[in-house]
Amino acid sequence: MKPWADVIAQLQRTGEAYVLVTVIGTRGSSPRETGSKMVVTTEHSFDTIGGGHLEYKAIAKARELMLKRQDCQHIEEYPLGATLGQCCGGKVSVLFEYFAERGKDVWLFGAGHVAKAMMPLLAELPLRVHWVDSRAEQFPEYIPDNVEQCLTDDPVGELRRASAGSYMLVLTHNHQLDYELTEAALKRADLGLIGVIGSDTKALRFRQRLAHREFSEADIANLICPVGLAEVPGKRPMEVAISIVGQLISLYQAETPRHVPQTAIDWSILKQELDMSLKD
Repeated sequence: MKPWADVIAQLQRTGEAYVLVTVIGTRGSSPRETGSKMVVTTEHSFDTIGGGHLEYKAIAKARELMLKRQDCQHIEEYPLGATLGQCCGGKVSVLFEYFAERGKDVWLFGAGHVAKAMMPLLAELPLRVHWVDSRAEQFPEYIPDNVEQCLTDDPVGELRRASAGSYMLVLTHNHQLDYELTEAALKRADLGLIGVIGSDTKALRFRQRLAHREFSEADIANLICPVGLAEVPGKRPMEVAISIVGQLISLYQAETPRHVPQTAIDWSILKQELDMSLKD
């Protein structure tokens, strides 16, 4: 069983949503002491606040809060009697702290030299990367925590999984596949970036093909090819990787709201609620 602190450290690296569940007060007999914690995600739970029906109800409540998709805190009171089928007979106050999903989704198609060079950089950024290729041997042995490896014979079909606003990077070994991915992305019309690696000649050919397929000038203007910052020159894999990652950083930083107050727990209100519940 992973300790809750280790789990939170990993979840913060990957940007995955989670709820920290803490026993903040007990009255009478209870399965765990005040301060006991567990972590709940959409699919798993880690550590324990005592097991049994109490934990089952706490997990259900945590996942209910996750439906809000925004940070929040909540206190729930659980009498440990017949209602929960536990013989302790006491009462437990539980604090739920929901931390919503963080970071931008990036769909990276292709596992060639440039994509491999990008991985150490992407691993250190607040991004959730979906790395897609049909060739198992191209993926390295180590995949960062914030990267989902997607091995598939249908890369274009994988694009259907991308959420609106996702960044898409096309770096495959096949120009025809690059074009098919580009066309599918433009048809969606809801992605935050459609970037394709290649030369100016490749970019011109893609735009001509798209125009022949009756894509509008406005649609075609959403294609960034060659992808990457023009002021970061070079053709080595790491040079190209830095150029592309630099462009991603510029984009998500521009989308990040400034001077937004951090969600904080009003401990005075929570203490009042806790004191009142323990008096009941």
